[in-house]
Amino acid sequence: MITVNFPDGARREYAVGTTGTTVVDSISKSLAKATVAMRVDGVLSDLSDPLKDGATVEFVKRDDPAALELIRHDAAHVLAEAVQELWPGTQVTIGPVIENGFYYDFKRDEPFSEDELRQIEKKMAEIVQRGAAFTKEVWDRNEAKRVFKAKGELFKVELVDAIPEGEDVKIYKQGQWFDLCRGPHMRSTRDVGTAFKLTKVAGAYWRGDSNNPVLSRIYGTAFANQKDLDDYLHMMEEAEKRDHRKLGRELDLFHLQEEAQGSVFWHPKGFVIYNQMEEYIRRKVGSSGYKEVKTPQLLDNKLWVKSGHWGKFRENMFVVPDEIPSIEDEGPIVSADANLMALKPMNCPAHVQIFNQGIKSYRDLPLRYAEFGCCHRNEAHGALHGLMRVRQLTQDDGHIFCREDQIQAETEAFCALLDAVYADLGFAGIKILLATRPDTRAGDDATWDRAEKGLGDALRATGRDFEVAEGEGAFYGPKLEFHLKDAIGRSWQCGTLQLDFVLPERLEASYIAEDGSRQRPVMLHRAILGSLERFIGILIENHAGRMPMWLSPVQVVIATIVSDADPVAEALAEKMRALGLRVETDFRNEKINYKVREHSLQKVPAIFVIGKREAEEGTVSVRRLGSDGQSVMTADAAIADILKEATPPDLAA
Repeated sequence: MITVNFPDGARREYAVGTTGTTVVDSISKSLAKATVAMRVDGVLSDLSDPLKDGATVEFVKRDDPAALELIRHDAAHVLAEAVQELWPGTQVTIGPVIENGFYYDFKRDEPFSEDELRQIEKKMAEIVQRGAAFTKEVWDRNEAKRVFKAKGELFKVELVDAIPEGEDVKIYKQGQWFDLCRGPHMRSTRDVGTAFKLTKVAGAYWRGDSNNPVLSRIYGTAFANQKDLDDYLHMMEEAEKRDHRKLGRELDLFHLQEEAQGSVFWHPKGFVIYNQMEEYIRRKVGSSGYKEVKTPQLLDNKLWVKSGHWGKFRENMFVVPDEIPSIEDEGPIVSADANLMALKPMNCPAHVQIFNQGIKSYRDLPLRYAEFGCCHRNEAHGALHGLMRVRQLTQDDGHIFCREDQIQAETEAFCALLDAVYADLGFAGIKILLATRPDTRAGDDATWDRAEKGLGDALRATGRDFEVAEGEGAFYGPKLEFHLKDAIGRSWQCGTLQLDFVLPERLEASYIAEDGSRQRPVMLHRAILGSLERFIGILIENHAGRMPMWLSPVQVVIATIVSDADPVAEALAEKMRALGLRVETDFRNEKINYKVREHSLQKVPAIFVIGKREAEEGTVSVRRLGSDGQSVMTADAAIADILKEATPPDLAA
């Protein structure tokens, strides 16, 4: 007999070889009907797995959040079966679950079309309705290779070879169809349900290598119920409308092009937003005790080696060799013993160099440095995505050098500053993650124990709720991640705070303690927006291009109905510009409705219309973006209203 434990503390005895299915059936028929998988000692497992003596079992129902990944995993298998039923001879490769869905890569002579997705969905619905059970088998490695080779599944043969020696070769069957898979799965294809949707097709290289064959990738998503699917699809429709790349073109904010992969060409209107954000953050951090600095773009690789970045990030750094003229004067050549330089991917080692100039006392701490640091990271071309993933970025970076006994106070101050900024920008309900030590890291375990405890205790002292993200910490130390939600419910990780004992040691930062000894400072790496480019992209999508008045590139357009009103409109525009407002005039010989429509499409927050009567009476007809109506008021009253909204939130009374 074996003993099985349950989360509520109960224990039951069963025969050796008893599976999760047998156990759940013995407890409750209704529970068994709702259950699709189980956790065994915390690990998600097939219900059909036999249990070991002393195991703790928790049953997972289909509506449990943990089951969503299983639903999507199983849907990927159903997708692969559907494709091979429709187009025999198509090779299946890999089909992982990803954020918000899944995909499967196929090798097919012709790429899939969007129209074929509906055909595949119909076949998937048939397979789900069949309700074939998922069954697991462990095959001999050579037998698995023989079977897949005989089927023409050459990618699967390669995947079998990639399984480490000693690991089981698991095969999951659903009826006659089978696939190589680690599992686990639910009970049958019927557990997938009907709330699934194939969303798009794309090309992909086998194993992400451009030297390998091109595959056809089908993306899809699945949910536990139709409402959740409908909500997600609605969000995706909204996201497409709000795409910052599309709005960037339509509103003439910025562009990107092949000759500068991953670097942004800011147009005048877009650069207004950029500058307003930079000035806003500059004021916020300046009033919080930060001193702004500026550090070089190019640094010798000796510094990067010493800091540890050369070993960790070398492949993501743009390296620049020293050059000397050739004897033939045919242009520069690289000297054999040339020093290597690198464009900085981050600012932290440079800030330590500023700290190291001169002797620092314990009375000088904390020292807070801030920099709008332009950084370069050699991201893969395929990973670039508008403003969200770039190669050249500007961080609202900052580093706090403090004593260990100041960690809590500095963490509290940073969290308060971040909360204030996000509230000003219209974001609330910030989610915090405490990310702990990654597998690859600098520093010994004792240092990490100290750092994790220090940051964890400081965060708890703020009274904020948080979750732990195991293994997601930074290279040098644990970090806090701050996730905000936008207007359509998407989560974005922007702000960070990292506690670092390692870099001050490596770069020999020190201060004179109260007892006269030389001590290492604690270094807190922090950012609020993260990257100005990315955060502006988030703001554009959050507001669907309708930026708040203080961020809007053009705050007011003054449009005239008759040419006699032009001098009055120009005088009003000059008066408003003198008050710091961004105002344009429209004196074109066009109907006023045409002008209003055109400027509304450009997301101008307010349009002042001046006709003959308004010019004579000193009034304006005000039309606000998103409102069908208009109001007539004196020009001074209209200006006062605009000034209230145009004032940045940190400067508003």
